[in-house]
Amino acid sequence: MKSEQQQNDYDFAEIEPRWQKYWQRDQTFKAIFDPSKPKFYCLDMFPYPSGQGLHVGHPEGYTATDIVSRYKRMNGFNVLHPMGWDAFGLPAEQYAIKTGTHPKETTAANVARFRKQLQMIGFSYDWDREINTTDEKYYKWTQWIFLKLYERGLAYQSHEPVNWCPALGTVLANEEVIDGKSERGGHPVIKRPMRQWVLRITEYADRLLEDLEDLDWPEHVKEMQRNWIGKKSGAHIDFTLEDPADQSFRVFTTRPDTLFGATFCVFAPEHPLVPLVTTEAQKQPITEYVEQTLRKSDMERSALAKDKTGVPTGGYAINPANGERLPIFIADYVLMHYGHGAIMAVPGHDDRDHAFALKYELPIKRVLQGGDEPDITKKAHCGDGVLVDSDFLDGLKRTEAITRMMKWLHETSVGKEATSYKLRDWIFSRQRYWGEPFPLARNEEGDLIGIDESDLPVVLPEIDDFKPSGSGESPLAKATDWLTFEIDGVRYQRETNTMPQWAGSCWYYLRFIDPDNMIEPWNPEKEAYWMPVDLYIGGAEHAVLHLLYARFWHKVLYDLGYVSSKEPFTKLVNQGMILGENGEKMAKSRGNVVNPDEIIQKWGADSLRLYEMFMGPIEATKPWQTNGIYGVHRFLKRFWKLAIAEDGHLTGAVQAEIDSDSFLHQLHRTIKKVTADIESLQFNTAIAALMELLNVAYRETHITSGSLAKFVLLVSPFAPHFGEELWARLGHSGSLAYAPWPSYDSKLVTKKTVILSLQVNGKARGAMEVSVNTSKEAVLESALQQDGVKRHIAGKNIIREVYVPERIVNFVVD
Repeated sequence: MKSEQQQNDYDFAEIEPRWQKYWQRDQTFKAIFDPSKPKFYCLDMFPYPSGQGLHVGHPEGYTATDIVSRYKRMNGFNVLHPMGWDAFGLPAEQYAIKTGTHPKETTAANVARFRKQLQMIGFSYDWDREINTTDEKYYKWTQWIFLKLYERGLAYQSHEPVNWCPALGTVLANEEVIDGKSERGGHPVIKRPMRQWVLRITEYADRLLEDLEDLDWPEHVKEMQRNWIGKKSGAHIDFTLEDPADQSFRVFTTRPDTLFGATFCVFAPEHPLVPLVTTEAQKQPITEYVEQTLRKSDMERSALAKDKTGVPTGGYAINPANGERLPIFIADYVLMHYGHGAIMAVPGHDDRDHAFALKYELPIKRVLQGGDEPDITKKAHCGDGVLVDSDFLDGLKRTEAITRMMKWLHETSVGKEATSYKLRDWIFSRQRYWGEPFPLARNEEGDLIGIDESDLPVVLPEIDDFKPSGSGESPLAKATDWLTFEIDGVRYQRETNTMPQWAGSCWYYLRFIDPDNMIEPWNPEKEAYWMPVDLYIGGAEHAVLHLLYARFWHKVLYDLGYVSSKEPFTKLVNQGMILGENGEKMAKSRGNVVNPDEIIQKWGADSLRLYEMFMGPIEATKPWQTNGIYGVHRFLKRFWKLAIAEDGHLTGAVQAEIDSDSFLHQLHRTIKKVTADIESLQFNTAIAALMELLNVAYRETHITSGSLAKFVLLVSPFAPHFGEELWARLGHSGSLAYAPWPSYDSKLVTKKTVILSLQVNGKARGAMEVSVNTSKEAVLESALQQDGVKRHIAGKNIIREVYVPERIVNFVVD
């Protein structure tokens, strides 16, 4: 048995589970639809529940949203803070193939583990709103949204070049391919045309760009989305081939004024004219290069920093402006779906073309002069200037030259003004089992129909053989009983591809609003109240595609009148990555994964939460250091000791009727600081301010219970179990979750006095309180009269007096 003293120590192992049970039993964090209250919708990017469970990097963003959610509740907001699971996808299917266990079983086990881990950390989620993308009650509405896209003409079938992984038997998204291999398993990936369902996200390109400007998002995320969409204004220009002369190709350029400076052309390896322009001598190197390119993702091919590679075809194009012969190369950095899959290269005035020209010893011509004018044999001149060696453009400035060239292109029918986008339509089907079935079917004549809404969901059949066929056919083709059905005597066959994992995460934030609604995906009044999401925190790895896809779906739903806001996420924050103690990304293969369960067992969930927030700014990448937990754990133990005596009651230190002026000033400055820091998500500096307040409190003889209560409330969003326990011992009933957040007195925020550390030869010898406007001379004189100082300078000569205002007095003696 524990001794009486041990029972009144800070026993997090007893305190934390008890309060977690209380919150769950009391439904403390249940969000109630109440339009009379101001709302705050705080959302995490919901996790994929892997079999490995959480590591200490995962709770960082969850802790941040939880602090804000708790703070907002205490400020009178009606807070919606939900959690769910993005559980469809390739990893679960591969595990099922490997072990013979149905992915439904492994997913359920993984979800249970994740849920338990999250609850152990004390997050204030409304667990009644928990959703799972693999639940047919959820994906019924994913299918419903797809049908709306289909009915609006935004979903179509096409034979698309896709990333095909023969070993995995499925199409992979670009971000699932690294160095020509699958991210999962490291299997070779090739480009292959396949029948796919595709979504017309390109129709929303302009709106996806324009509406970024009104969002409170990190500028680098906005720029990544702008670059992914890649809108550029310029011109289409038609070039003819030298042989055969009756064939031509089109390029897109943002600098038609530099047409006279073109010295070569480059095709994407997939360009249909490549076989036509390739000479006999170049067939083998061209074939080998094309095969290499097919193993690369578009992201790898278009990376700005990559080494530019290419192969000459042996063929030539004719410059329409001056009739010059331009050699044609193929290069993997040119993408077939952007700018017609061909470019005119002007190495004198484009960095990428310049690097390519230097590598392959191609001509470099100057057609711009003036401004910051480098030696173009060493560096491209990419700025403004006056056109030279450009016939009818000579002497014109850039904008004038572009206007004149546009007119010439139109007059000669060589080209025209145009806008180009890097964004391509979204390939939206996968040839695998563990995903949402499409709500589509074909009759025997090949006519396609959408499944009636009353027949949704199209339930994923349970089959024993999940392994892909290898031919590109989905495993669902093996579900013979499910595959065909009849309506009014007409026989239909279901679509066998499944949706990508992105589908369920495109709209989950809307289902959280009304998760139990069986009649509609969400109630319009609830949507109008809760949306948009006020704060969205998640990893930078989703800075482009997830956010772009979710915004696209949301805009379609807005056009259809199902949502009330143009954008789903008002404020976005990307938390930084927490690395292993060796400074590398945490991974089981690296042996540097830190399990939060072990940290909680040893130091408690509140210490874990505090440390994750105290490590540095939420956006920063930082290495985990287990020893760093000692500091925050000591803070909690010292706080406990300040408040709780050995008999378990409040200590004598909180029996005073009035606080000292110095403590009151520090308390109110801390309230102001912590309030501002939570609002701006500066959690590390907020915790530092709380630690400083505790140090001041330890110098006090007495503190009132009212001031201690305010201190407890300030700590509670960061260490909620600890806060609840002290709040209860202060005599309050129930949870502090909705207790009013402390306010500060502006008169008490301004410092009147400060505590100075007194030192002799750099060693602490006491402290004293002085007015902030006390002169240096008076401070030094008073410091010399303090007992600790007097004892250590007696009989010694003072060599130097050091005074750091509001901090330190140090006497250097011999």
